[in-house]
Amino acid sequence: MSYHFNEIEAKWQKYWAENQTFKASNSSDKPKFYVLDMFPYPSGAGLHVGHPLGYIASDIYARFKRHKGFNVLHPQGYDSFGLPAEQYAIQTGQHPAITTEENIARYRQQLDQIGFSFDWSREVRTSDPEYYKWTQWIFIQLFESWYDKDADKARSISELEIIFSKEGNEKVNVACDDDLEIFSAAQWNSFSAEEKQQLLLKYRLTYLAETEVNWCPELGTVLANDEIVNGVSERGGYPVVRKKMTQWSMRISAYAERLLQGLEGIDWSESLKESQRNWIGKSVGAMVKFKEQSTGADISVFTTRPDTIFGVTFMTLAPEHELVEKITTPQQKEEVEAYIKKSAKRSERERMADVKTISGVFTGAYAEHPFTKEPVPIWIGDYVLAGYGTGAVMAVPCGDQRDYDFAKHFNIPIKNIFENIDISEEAFSGKDGTIIADSDFLSGLPYKEALRKSIEELENINRGKGKTNYRLRDAVFSRQRYWGEPFPVYYVDGLPQMIDKEHLPLRLPEVEKYLPTEEGEPPLGRAKNWLWNSKTNQIVGEEEQGEGVYPLELNTMPGWAGSSWYFFRYMDSQNDEVFVSKEAQDYWENVDLYIGGSEHATGHLLYARFWTKFLKDREFVNVEEPFKKLINQGMILGTSAFVYRLEGENKFISKNLITNEKVQPIHADVSFVNASEELDIEAFKNWRADYKDAEFITDENGKYIVGREVEKMSKSKYNVVNPDEIGQQYGSDSLRLYEMFLGPLEQAKPWNTAGITGVHSFLKKLWKLYHNGDVFEVSEEKPSADSLKTLHKTIKKVTEDIEAFSFNTSVSNFMICVNELGAQKCNQREILEPLAVLIAPYAPHIAEELWNKLGHKESISTATYPICEEKYLVESTKQYPVSFNGKMRFTLELPLDMSKEEIEKTVMADERTQKQLDGRTPKKVIIVPGKIVNIVG
Repeated sequence: MSYHFNEIEAKWQKYWAENQTFKASNSSDKPKFYVLDMFPYPSGAGLHVGHPLGYIASDIYARFKRHKGFNVLHPQGYDSFGLPAEQYAIQTGQHPAITTEENIARYRQQLDQIGFSFDWSREVRTSDPEYYKWTQWIFIQLFESWYDKDADKARSISELEIIFSKEGNEKVNVACDDDLEIFSAAQWNSFSAEEKQQLLLKYRLTYLAETEVNWCPELGTVLANDEIVNGVSERGGYPVVRKKMTQWSMRISAYAERLLQGLEGIDWSESLKESQRNWIGKSVGAMVKFKEQSTGADISVFTTRPDTIFGVTFMTLAPEHELVEKITTPQQKEEVEAYIKKSAKRSERERMADVKTISGVFTGAYAEHPFTKEPVPIWIGDYVLAGYGTGAVMAVPCGDQRDYDFAKHFNIPIKNIFENIDISEEAFSGKDGTIIADSDFLSGLPYKEALRKSIEELENINRGKGKTNYRLRDAVFSRQRYWGEPFPVYYVDGLPQMIDKEHLPLRLPEVEKYLPTEEGEPPLGRAKNWLWNSKTNQIVGEEEQGEGVYPLELNTMPGWAGSSWYFFRYMDSQNDEVFVSKEAQDYWENVDLYIGGSEHATGHLLYARFWTKFLKDREFVNVEEPFKKLINQGMILGTSAFVYRLEGENKFISKNLITNEKVQPIHADVSFVNASEELDIEAFKNWRADYKDAEFITDENGKYIVGREVEKMSKSKYNVVNPDEIGQQYGSDSLRLYEMFLGPLEQAKPWNTAGITGVHSFLKKLWKLYHNGDVFEVSEEKPSADSLKTLHKTIKKVTEDIEAFSFNTSVSNFMICVNELGAQKCNQREILEPLAVLIAPYAPHIAEELWNKLGHKESISTATYPICEEKYLVESTKQYPVSFNGKMRFTLELPLDMSKEEIEKTVMADERTQKQLDGRTPKKVIIVPGKIVNIVG
């Protein structure tokens, strides 16, 4: 019977769907296990073979845990808000909801064809109003909370109001804005309701603030740092500038220390933890205040080296610093403004990474040194960022290389404050063993003592204090887009008010265009009905303006909003009363295994941890960390094809003919290239109009040979391989096995379609084990010792591999196993039945079919995982190397329990021994039982 993989796979995919085979229960006597893939965005291009890698790995593990007796939750859904659908809407006018629905349908079809064991009954979509209702609710909870530093947790804002009414704000230790004034309880109680709301905005965990943002005029929206590459938008490659806008922000900085400490208790790779540590950027030092001479304004700087304060020879402010405009002298105004305009075109990431370019402008202003009272020139330079620290640095060129280079470039004095240290060529950044010099009361002190003393003296003169600082900034939470979660916010006299839970979700309105308005408002500014009637609690249009009708927020939430909590919704996706019930959350707790890409290390993973800690503080969930174990899968790379165009001509030369010609390599669609690297010239010419009349210089055989290069698999590089085509040609089980076989899960590896034939042949051999020609035939006889040994060593090794996530070696072991069983002509049920279960997580369709043929009525997913019985692995025989005068001539398999005498008798009787001796009598026979036989003489 032939292995008709397409029929088999379609049959079992239909069976799983109809029987909801993988539906998980929220209560079970079995232990729970929650396996999750990072939330996918359903793109219009659909899946290529690189996308399913992590899904296949998680699916293998989920199926394995089911066999091991666990109640497994393995859900899937879609992060379905996003910029691509919005951009398509702008280009075509098609509503993003339609585009998203079409993309999801395509995505779902592809996922089903690969045979994943997802519990689709729990599917969520971030763009579904019944889902984003709860994202809006969580936003409201953040708005209604403040961070108590003493309790080290978030608390209800109503509790803060009680504190203010009893004792004012002087003693409360809270994460808040910096520009606070002290008020008493009496003053608080005398404030109007509006004044109280204005003050509380400075304390809330989500708040309105004027923020420096990455503004992309072409896209009409703010972009996150990770949406910018080399100073332009990742999507479209459009210019990005820095701009101040009033935005919603989230006070993630309040959780900086907890986010750091929480890393110690989770099973993540050290490299991933280090990425988060660096992003959070904890540093211990002092906050120092320099007084600007003309205005008297204080310029605060954070420094980890206050011991070097006598080495300050200038200050540098970020071009965006709020004081720049106020302190710049008329003589410097034109030059400063030009520099600010130029800096605005560079992203923060670009400015941080560019350590070679030295640029800056003197403001003409001076600050007063806290101790010496000497004037310190104030410069601006784009290596200082407004959003990091205070946006100002005290420059100590003798102790910081960037300050040193800046000072050298602009001929600013460099004062050496380190005893016996040469700074003629570069700055000195050492600490241990350093003695401070030429620094008044710090002179002669070692680093640690000077550090303590400097902070003490700064506090004595009220010009500074010791402080722990974090690089982590509050997260901008507003986007000037249409296709995102609407904020549940309306404004009364400019102050934000939250819509009550019972009136959620606040649904996206219809708009005529998906572009910003002519006045520069976000796309929601185009909505005809986008006002809130606070009396009827309904959205109304402009014609109903009047008492109680207020404007709604025009921005939408960022893409990370819905993905910061979706793992909780999967636990209880149909609940309309709460975002997750206490019972469901108590049962599932958090994700046991999370698989996804490392590119989300400082975005999604950090925000998800932040929201989880917040929800725990407010007692909405009972866990501090969302993901216990995290594995980053590597990337499957594509093998791109290149054709070579002669410079200045529409003529292409074959790769094997290039000598000294100047050529331009151009990507060609890999579908035009055969296994011999030969280009289908006609297909290429018909591909694009500008290639239609191109000439091709071919080799003597009339062939055009392309170049090859391994790159990221991408539609733009035309090296994408469609999994649908692979599945049609070889089957999804072959695809699953091959993706695992390519190499270790965490590593990048190139795709080569030719290699899939090997795993496909393996599946045919597996099928053949259960069949005698066209007849399914499995024997009930007792298997041989060899077959039992083959099976149980495979169980042992594959189990170890799965638990170590070493899936590539599992596939190798399956191949060895099937080859050995084939050679043993094994067809016994005692071997083949557990073998089907063993391979089911990897190749579920063929396993289900074989299980069914073995007489089982239920799905193989319910079968118990086979146990390795060590007794079958105990060696009963030994292959003895038989040597003559120390040279091995042949081997002889003998029972391990043979005595020396029996071994010698058997060896000497062997005709090969007699041939070697050729009638001679050996002087002695050396036998080491279980090891060697050596015949001497």
